[in-house]
This record gives sequence, C-alpha cells and structure tokens, in this order.
Amino acid sequence: MSASARAALHDVLVLGAGSVGLATALMLARQGLDVRVIDRRPPQPWLPPPGFDTRVYALNPAVRRRLQALGVWDALDAQRIGVIAAMEVHGDAGGRLHFGDGRQPLAHVVEGGALQTALVAALDARGGRGWWRAGEPAGVRIDAQAAWLDCAAAGTPGARLLVGADGARSWLRQALGWPEQVRDYQRQGVVANFRCARPHGKVARQWFCAGEVIALLPLGGNHVSLVWSAHDALAGTLVAGAPGDCARALAGRIGEPLGALEEISAPQAFPLRLVRVPRISDARVALVGDAAHGVHPLAGQGLNLGLADAACLADVLAARGDGPDPGDAALLRRYARQRAEPTFAMQSVTDGLHRLFDAPGPLARLLRNRGLDLVDRISLLKTLLAAGAAGQDPDLSSNA
Repeated sequence: MSASARAALHDVLVLGAGSVGLATALMLARQGLDVRVIDRRPPQPWLPPPGFDTRVYALNPAVRRRLQALGVWDALDAQRIGVIAAMEVHGDAGGRLHFGDGRQPLAHVVEGGALQTALVAALDARGGRGWWRAGEPAGVRIDAQAAWLDCAAAGTPGARLLVGADGARSWLRQALGWPEQVRDYQRQGVVANFRCARPHGKVARQWFCAGEVIALLPLGGNHVSLVWSAHDALAGTLVAGAPGDCARALAGRIGEPLGALEEISAPQAFPLRLVRVPRISDARVALVGDAAHGVHPLAGQGLNLGLADAACLADVLAARGDGPDPGDAALLRRYARQRAEPTFAMQSVTDGLHRLFDAPGPLARLLRNRGLDLVDRISLLKTLLAAGAAGQDPDLSSNA
C-alpha cells in the first residue's frame, strides 16, 4: 500500500446509520479516532409527530448512563420519555408476576426518531457533518492493513476497522459469507401507540395468551405503546384494519385494564426472527447490533443489547492504549468473547419463554402459570429479574 493510500485511511468505518451505528461512531470518535459513517442516505431531520413515534425502545439504566455520559440523554425531551417503574406479567391461565419497587426506574421508553436525532446532533457538534459519507457498498475487500468498501461512484473508502451496524439482514455479514442460524417465529411484531382513559401508573404490562405476547409500555402522559407478537395472519388484519380496529382486537384479548384506548398512530408490523451469528469479528471487521444477533422482543432488550455491543467495542478499543491498531484480530476477538455470554443468555431466555408459552395443552398451561405465581412469591428471584431488566448487577444485601 502506498504512502498516499495509507494517509487516506480512516481509523474506523461504521456501515449503517441506525441508532447502534451512530452510537458506535460517537463513542469511538470521543476516543480521538477518525470515524466515518456510511449509509445510502444521510440522516433525515426528525420532527416529533403529534402523537408519538411508532418505534419506541425501553432503555435500561446501564444504557441510559452511557447515553448521559455521551451528552445524548439530556438532549431528549423529558416530556416525551416514558418511565417504567414496575412490571406486571400475566400468564394465559391466571398466573401473575409483579416486580419493581417503584423507587428506581427499571427502564425509560424513548422514541426511535428522538434518539437518532440526538445522536446525530452529538456527532455534528464534534465538527459538522464530516463524520458522514453517502455510499451503498457493492463489495468488500480485506487485506493486512485495512478493510475497503467498494461504493461504486462514491469511491472505495478504507479503514483499519470496519464495523457492521447494518441491521438484521446485514449486507456486510452476507458479503463476508459469515453464517447465520435463523428461526422464523412466524409472528409479526405489531406496534402502535394509544391514549389511555386511565393512568398507566408507570407500569409496563405484558400478557401471554394463545401463543402470542402483548405488551403495553408507558409513554409520556396518559399514553402507551403496544408491542403485539401476533400470528402472521392476525398481524396482516391489524395493520390493514380501519382506525379503532386494533384497539378493539386488543380489548378482546386483554380487556381494558387502562380503560378505553384511543389510537394515535396507525399499526405497523415487522417480522420476528431469532438470529444467531456464530462469528461477529475477524481481523479488521466487527459486527454490532442486529447485524450480530436477533432476539424476540418480548423482553424489550434488542436495542439495549446492541448499544451494549457498541459500549463493549468502545471499551475494548480504549483499553488498548498505545497497543495494536483498532482492527487487530486479537483485540476484536476480545470484544467477541465479552459479548458472547450476554448475547447467548438473552437469546436463550427470550426464545425459552416463547417456547414455554407457545406449548399447547392443559399441563403446559398449568405449569407455566404456576411458575409465574411461584416466582412472584420469591423475593430473591424477583430481585434478580428486576436487576436483569435494568441491565445491572443485583444488590442482594436486603435478601441476605
């Protein structure tokens, strides 16, 4: 490689301008690394809708603290952030579990557009839009010095580290020929927002019924966000229905625990899949976010998992000091090892719960509902559940 080519190299290219890709870029740029984000379209301005963004995420306190340290959290409109102070889980035959003492939030619910806008603003504040580069890759080449993306008319940018943050159907993962193990749940995640007649009390509510999972997450004011893991046929009906049809179908499943629901955003749907990716790093390349894993949304941990990837990668690179460059294979193996256990654990828990409540028959129904009741009576297990939901180590001192 010529001296001019070496001089043109960036430290890091991040492929994908979703929230995980932007957060990765921001964390690495704050280390003084020369970072560029590549996507086919520049980040678009986001205007808060009259209701709420259909894409919302329940971010645990560990993620919130990281975003606060990045100067992103305080840029969000606090009036539009929902607080989850407690959780209620309802089985399909009377089982019930409640956890969270209300003293410390288990999670905060933020709009996807608001989070992405705040991340873009934080990157812009570091020196304008120099961090952004438009391009749609058609090929990738990796050599001893760098990873190169062939972006046709947009050129062939190169970097010592290429980070794939390009989503569940990652182009980069496929271009590299890295394997994936996919389980199609034959469900769609139906999302919509509602105004509720009664206060939600900062409680996230979840129901398992008829092989489906329904969750209502508290938003700002008397509003809630629906995430309904619905069978494919029902999902199509809900999305194609007239205004009010989704609320009526929901009431038919769970009743009206918050009174009548008024639809403030039309339902949308996305396919649900479990995606295991055995390899998430190699020399010069690392995957983060949905490019590295896919989980069932019943625990609301998908974005938390992706932002934890970004934080882990940033921490591993920061710890190298004056050591190897960012694309060193051994360094990236360290990142992959550190992410393997939490990713496997989250996928196993969410997939296991899906299988448990999808199992037919009266005996399976009896066992899973009795299990919920049993856990609800054991304070130690509830402490562990609350800590896991909050993305932190549990304080067990009160249970000693």
